Amino acid sequence: MAVKESVAKDTLVTINRRSLKLTNLSKVYFPDEGITKGDVIAYYNTMADHILPYLKDRPMSLKRNPNGIKDKGFYHKDAAEEGPTWIKSYDEFAESSQKVVNYIVCNDKATLLYLANLGCIEMNPWNSTTRAPEKPTYLMIDIDPSDKNTFDQVVTVAQAVQEVLNRAGAISYCKTSGATGLHVYVPLNARYSYEVAREFAHIVATLVQEQLPDLTSLERSLKKRGNKIYIDYLQNSKGQTLASTYSLRPVPGASVSTPLAWKEVKTGLHPSQFTIFNIEKRVQKLGDLFYMVLKKGNNLRGCLKNLGY
Repeated sequence: MAVKESVAKDTLVTINRRSLKLTNLSKVYFPDEGITKGDVIAYYNTMADHILPYLKDRPMSLKRNPNGIKDKGFYHKDAAEEGPTWIKSYDEFAESSQKVVNYIVCNDKATLLYLANLGCIEMNPWNSTTRAPEKPTYLMIDIDPSDKNTFDQVVTVAQAVQEVLNRAGAISYCKTSGATGLHVYVPLNARYSYEVAREFAHIVATLVQEQLPDLTSLERSLKKRGNKIYIDYLQNSKGQTLASTYSLRPVPGASVSTPLAWKEVKTGLHPSQFTIFNIEKRVQKLGDLFYMVLKKGNNLRGCLKNLGY
């Protein structure tokens, strides 16, 4: 199947014997770049083999921007019932709403393009899979700057996170958020509960904050943290999500959440370097720098011992 030209009329396509109607392909999603809904769908069609391993068997929390990036969009979790009969789903009781939420699970290209057609410019999977929903595949540390921070300062914090993890003996991987920050992942291979993963991430965040007290904060409140970079370890909870590896982001420039080699995490780095226009060529040249995140996990007990805990 080819989805390349942005056309005004609806298009019926067949993907692996799944019939899918693509609509409003000429609608402009990124006005400054002239990128249309059809272009976004074409991106996910081209990158499907690279992004799907990071979505497979994971419930999806949908962030939909059907009118493009100038619209705030909306969140849509309970989406599976409205989809085609071939869409896979996962039911989870939500304490907040006191009802069962019917999540979409994205295991194939047809589902990926269905989500893109709904206006999901970005893809947001759980940290755990339906096979082990209580045990995350990895833990994450989200390095989230304020409006007053430079990206070089974000890089400084990421380097400090890596240094602490290296002292712990933990293998880690870094990617751009695709927006303003960096994400550091520590593979766990579903060996530990969310609580254990979150506590380890908290320890790492605390050690980094102690090293960089004038630059970083562990305060979740924007008001309390001020102009400091937030080291977010609380993302390590069931149902929390960050933009997937290779996900587009609904921000000017059409940047992509992109895996990095640690040697690239240095002064001068910026997420705007990696976009819908160049990510395919980068992956063709470097391969998938993130694939080990889904493989062998770290031994957190050994890591804590190395840190003196």
